[in-house]
Amino acid sequence: MQTKNIAIVGSGLVGSLLALYLRKRNYNVTVFDRRPDIRTIQFSGRSINLAMSVRGWKTLNKIGIGDEVRELAIPMHKRTMHVKGKPAYHQYYGKDGEAISSIPRGILNKRMITLAEEAGAVFRFNEKVWDINLPEAKIYTGETEKSEWKEYQFDMIFGCDGAFSRVRHKMQRRSRFNYSQKFLDTGYKELGIPANPDGTHKLDKNSLHIWPRGKFMLIALPNLDGTFTCTLFMPHEGENSFERLTNDDEVMRFWKQHFPDTMDMMPTLLDDFRNNPTSALVTIKCYPWTYWDKVALVGDSAHAIVPFYGQGMNAGFEDISILDEVIDTLGDANWQNIFETYQKSRKSNADAIAELSYRNFIEMSSKTADPDFLLRKKIEKRFSEKHPDKWLPMYSRVTFSHRPYAEALKIGDQQAAIMDQVMKMDTIASIWDTDEVEQYILSFLEKEKDKVQSYK
Repeated sequence: MQTKNIAIVGSGLVGSLLALYLRKRNYNVTVFDRRPDIRTIQFSGRSINLAMSVRGWKTLNKIGIGDEVRELAIPMHKRTMHVKGKPAYHQYYGKDGEAISSIPRGILNKRMITLAEEAGAVFRFNEKVWDINLPEAKIYTGETEKSEWKEYQFDMIFGCDGAFSRVRHKMQRRSRFNYSQKFLDTGYKELGIPANPDGTHKLDKNSLHIWPRGKFMLIALPNLDGTFTCTLFMPHEGENSFERLTNDDEVMRFWKQHFPDTMDMMPTLLDDFRNNPTSALVTIKCYPWTYWDKVALVGDSAHAIVPFYGQGMNAGFEDISILDEVIDTLGDANWQNIFETYQKSRKSNADAIAELSYRNFIEMSSKTADPDFLLRKKIEKRFSEKHPDKWLPMYSRVTFSHRPYAEALKIGDQQAAIMDQVMKMDTIASIWDTDEVEQYILSFLEKEKDKVQSYK
């Protein structure tokens, strides 16, 4: 049978990893990207460090590059909370040894492109895709939208070109194509904390550091070179917002008021603030993700989400592993069947992680400093440790398991309703670790046993 010729639009993390997967099946793969090769330029300062968790590692391990990528990563076992006027404290993510991993986006993307090239994928950088003929799987590229275009013929096309996908844009013109986008009022800006003179980290390197301030927050993720990549999340407009920070004096005044403990750690604050862009955060949903047996969307082009659960890359990588499993199960004779099975499997889970990611912004910026929230988490942790077959916290279900995101959302909502009742118990702050509370939760689970499914 003739080898299929496949185009991938987008050389980001999902596009380059998908290229590697398709090359392992001996398909001819060409990757188009309108940008230059990021291995030849300085990264743009428009990044949020990646938090790799088990879903991402599963996809990397399956293709045999997990160990190589781990060399780029630093495990983070906990959040370290920096509440103004109080000592820093820790919130551990999961059980002993469970961690998410901090990886710089640019470094990982460069490695993935190189690995895909070494596997035989062809990358065509600085080649702008302007149009796609969906029924015939043709791509048209050119210098500008009105210049002369070059035509490429393929057997199928994968759109991995991000939240503002050109491939999806063409699919949106179809009848009955559902599409929505929602921007957060919050934007982000990348900042940095340099290493100590001896190359060590200025903060605990095995933590995700958060400075929660209600409607805005600063986070910092560690890098192997001793630096931290910081991200300021803040409203675009309003009292404490990017629109108010228009000069160095305003930035310094704001920083001294809200993040005074970071002043000595961030000598490049003003340069970073001036030079790095303020970027938007958007959730995008659409359906269907495929067109006949010719075109499929993967990753952000199908389901862009906000970054507050650290699952954007993980969800995109999981798309690839699910697609690969579908091909293993069905064979590769009927790609329309493959595509339809893939999109039906992933759509509800993509919608679920979008919702969870939005909720986690509220948790990270506001609730993590709330004593009632911290008590609630302690009660959940204690009960989960005593009854792991009956209760897995939602964060662990999302981050440290391979269970579907949709299941995590459903069960998480059921658990939240139970915890709402637990937190109403008289003197809960003094009896939280007693048998009385444990039995109270068990009684709810018994009543809800038809709804709450045990984690398996």
